[in-house]
Parts: sequence; C-alpha cells; structure tokens
Amino acid sequence: MKTISVVRNVLEANDRIAEMNRTLFDEHGLFVINLMSSPGAGKTTLLEKTIDALKDEMGIGVIEGDIQSSQDAERIAQKDVQVVQINTGGACHLDGNMIRDAFDSLDLSLLDLLVVENVGNLVCPAEFKVGEDVKIMILSVTEGEDKPAKYPLMFRESEVLLVNKIDLIPHLDIHLEDFRTAALSVHPEITVFEVSTKTGEGLEGWFDWLRSRVGTPRAS
Repeated sequence: MKTISVVRNVLEANDRIAEMNRTLFDEHGLFVINLMSSPGAGKTTLLEKTIDALKDEMGIGVIEGDIQSSQDAERIAQKDVQVVQINTGGACHLDGNMIRDAFDSLDLSLLDLLVVENVGNLVCPAEFKVGEDVKIMILSVTEGEDKPAKYPLMFRESEVLLVNKIDLIPHLDIHLEDFRTAALSVHPEITVFEVSTKTGEGLEGWFDWLRSRVGTPRAS
C-alpha cells in the first residue's frame, strides 16, 4: 500500500503543476501539443516539416525533451523558431515541473502553437501531463502493427496518431491498413493520419488538422 500511495501522490502532484501550466497557456491563447513516440519514429522530422509549412501562418515554439544532448533542439533552431532543450538526465519522460522551468526561455506572447517533443518512450510519457491540450503520437511502420495492443495507454491517451514512414511499406512484410485497425481497436475515436515525413505524403491532412485546432493565429 505504501508503494501505491507514493505513486499516486507523485501523479497527483504532477497533475497540479500541469494544471498551473495549462492556466498559463490558456492566458496566452496557446494550443499545446504533447508529442510522443518511441525513439526514431520521426518526431523531430515531423516538427521540421510542420514548421516549414506553417511558420508563416502562426507563431510556433518547441520544447525538446531528451535524456542527453541538444541535437534535436539544434535542428529545430535552424528553422528560426523559439526552442528550448530540456535534458532529463535519465528520466524517461517530461513532467509538468520540467516544462514550467522552460518558461523563462520562451516568449509565450509571440506563440500560437507550442509543441512539447517528449522523450522517446512508449510507456512513461503517456502517464504524465505537462499542461497540454492534446497528446499526439507517432508510430513508424517499422515498429510493427502490434504496438497498440502492447502499449495501449499511449494510444488511448492520444487524440491523433500519425503512422509514419509509409514510403517503406513496399519493402516490409506488413499491410498499412493493419495499423489503423490496430489503433482503432484500442481507441475507436483516435484520428489517424498515414504519412511519410520523407516524401511529404499525407502531411497536408495533418497541417489542416493543426490549422483547425489553432484557430485564428495572432501572427496572421
């Protein structure tokens, strides 16, 4: 019972901080995404493509989460948007307090969309809120269509699933429709986009979804 109590208290404390973050985001009229996936699924490349497509329409900021290094933040910084790197030093996810520590490095008044690129992990990030409006996840086709069954919480917590690297389907012994079926089996309301961040296929649907959620950007 002591172990269960400690875990519950940790999550409750994080939820309180996440709510404080959410209040601040709402005050600034921000739409905030918690972007999750396993390592190598394509989160940073998706962000690069998204920024290229939308940065002239809306103010975009990024919080990069990694255990070590700043490689992803350096890539995003080349797109001339606000970006902050958070190194967790071993923790497998970002939490509300880590996000709060990044606020001094961002001018939220200039942003319409804030994307938190979480640490690559299919387990922990789904459990910890950071103050986001929605959780979004990316699944690479190379990971296999069994992942929704093996890691159901992340799929249930996510509003949108991007099935990435569909350009590799001809080289794999898998069927693209199986990914959609598997995801819908654990979360029937999830929105699925089948995309290739390499070729750009399917990304326009994702961009339109973002436009609809951000609304009328202050930068427009």
